[in-house]
Amino acid sequence: MYYQTMRGQLFPPLRVITVRGDGEISVQPNYVQIQIEVSTEGKDVRGAQQENADIMNRVIQSLLQLNIPREDIQTAAFNVLPQYDYVEGRQIFRGYEVTNALTVKVRDTSKIGSVIDTAIQNGANRISGIQFKIENADPYYQQALRLALKNAQTKAKTIAETMKLALHPQPIEVVEERETVPILYKSVAMANQTFSTPIEQGQITINATVRVKYQY
Repeated sequence: MYYQTMRGQLFPPLRVITVRGDGEISVQPNYVQIQIEVSTEGKDVRGAQQENADIMNRVIQSLLQLNIPREDIQTAAFNVLPQYDYVEGRQIFRGYEVTNALTVKVRDTSKIGSVIDTAIQNGANRISGIQFKIENADPYYQQALRLALKNAQTKAKTIAETMKLALHPQPIEVVEERETVPILYKSVAMANQTFSTPIEQGQITINATVRVKYQY
């Protein structure tokens, strides 16, 4: 019992302040990823596939002419599905739907409207998504992380000064609570061939969060 009392006197419990620090950086996207689809229907599956292949080849050639590298054009999906009508409760075979989808990486974000219009003018009939992304987000995340650490330090100082506590300047624990880099999504409607589809890229916000403990 005496030993336990002495131990309590020699090692008092640690008194800590725990704060959360947040940092945020807004960045311009440096490339766009879009999905371009060609969908065709026909009574005969071979005919629907051939029509789809002809249109998709035309779309790909038009994208290459816009100086999009072939390695930035990739097949994302290819589906052949039977289609049915329902008449008076009966299922009647209508034909086949063939869908071919491309994922296209556009490195010049100012050309995204032109890319969409060109694809549609050459036979694409579905634009399923536009994602504005950052090629290498890590340097921006490091900036946000520095801001988060400064924010945590400022909060701890404010608490200590308000409560008149003698705060130790060096933290005893720092935990990074990393989040995934957000992707900015845009929607788009089919374009009239006479006009250019307007696409505003906006900015991507990169956040960093830390949980820091200080002794006082």
